[in-house]
Amino acid sequence: MPNSDVETVIVGGGAAGIAAARRLYRAGIKCLIVEARSRLGGRAWTVAGPSGSSLDLGCGWLHSADRNPWVAIAEEQHRTIDKTPPPWKRRPLPNGFPEGDQREFLKAQEEFNARVSERAQKEPDVAAATLLKPGERWNNLINAVGTYISGAELDRISTRDFDNFDDTGVNWRIADGYGATIAACGETLPFALGCPVQKIDHSAKRLKIETPEGVITADQVIIALPTAVLAESGRLFTPALPGKIEAAQGLPLGLADKLFLSLENADEFEKDTRLFGSTDRTATATYHLRPFGRPQIEVYFGGSLAAELEAAGERAFFDFASSELTRLLGSDFAQRIKPIHVHRWGSDPFARGSYSYARPGMADCRKALAAPVDNRLFFAGEACSSGDFSTAHGGWITGVAAAEQVIAARPRR
Repeated sequence: MPNSDVETVIVGGGAAGIAAARRLYRAGIKCLIVEARSRLGGRAWTVAGPSGSSLDLGCGWLHSADRNPWVAIAEEQHRTIDKTPPPWKRRPLPNGFPEGDQREFLKAQEEFNARVSERAQKEPDVAAATLLKPGERWNNLINAVGTYISGAELDRISTRDFDNFDDTGVNWRIADGYGATIAACGETLPFALGCPVQKIDHSAKRLKIETPEGVITADQVIIALPTAVLAESGRLFTPALPGKIEAAQGLPLGLADKLFLSLENADEFEKDTRLFGSTDRTATATYHLRPFGRPQIEVYFGGSLAAELEAAGERAFFDFASSELTRLLGSDFAQRIKPIHVHRWGSDPFARGSYSYARPGMADCRKALAAPVDNRLFFAGEACSSGDFSTAHGGWITGVAAAEQVIAARPRR
């Protein structure tokens, strides 16, 4: 295969892998991104919607935008950054949720978050669900929001890890696609697509990275794979690295899927507003009405609900959304919506989920996963970040950090 002998191989062409390769390339290090997919971007993926609009099936928000490195990349690419406040910041929410109840819910959620923060400093680490107030009316909705944040219900999530997430509260979007921005950042770098790595042999002085296209030799390798892929790849490393596999297993990928719907007579709704499908259960979706002012609805499913719908097939997402929306907005509403796009991230063989969370007692797995091995194997990806996990900027920061480790470990010239 081309570029079969390089200085550094980057396994995975998502946000972290692209960030690492960009830093190495600019440092004059001969590197190569090796990506199993037929595209760059990983869990960031923009597709074309109606009339050429850009739909982000993966990450879509520039979280912590006031310190998010992808903002500068988007500006380099002359993309349009939309600074409209996110729908979850809008008050009050319309339809099916009385304003007094909304205030009660927000108060209950704030009190829950405060209990989480207090408990996170103590031993032992416990599941976040233990901090729900017994008998609290809003526990199911708090749990539902937990599935949107972490991709899993609160009984599966480390309190310490949940509290460690660092967000500035500034959330922007890229009108022509976050996924498109990330992929374009990698397009000028050396890469090989459709080339899954089968084995990384680090038994000799030079590394051997085995792929269906042949063996690549390298001095160092950066592994920027989703934890769900790493956790099931016990034979990826020779000699084996059981500590890395165990760390990945402690950081499973939660599940969050999006469904985009077209919407007739959309002007009835104010742009960039949100509905909860239900407020009394955890298995509910959230509905972003008229994102960017478009005649669309962006539907978000998390946790066990997303997994159940994935198992039932793509049509199940639309049927569920239609049922919740007609209950809220009337039976005629079903005639006004049609499915545009959905992607099942849990069923995606190169992702197997959406973004990482730590199991109770496993928050330290992030540090363990990020640690280099023998100054030749380095690790990156959102799961390696102690505070910016589950985000594309977490991927960027850890990718650059891994690249800096590679540079520091290389012989001085």
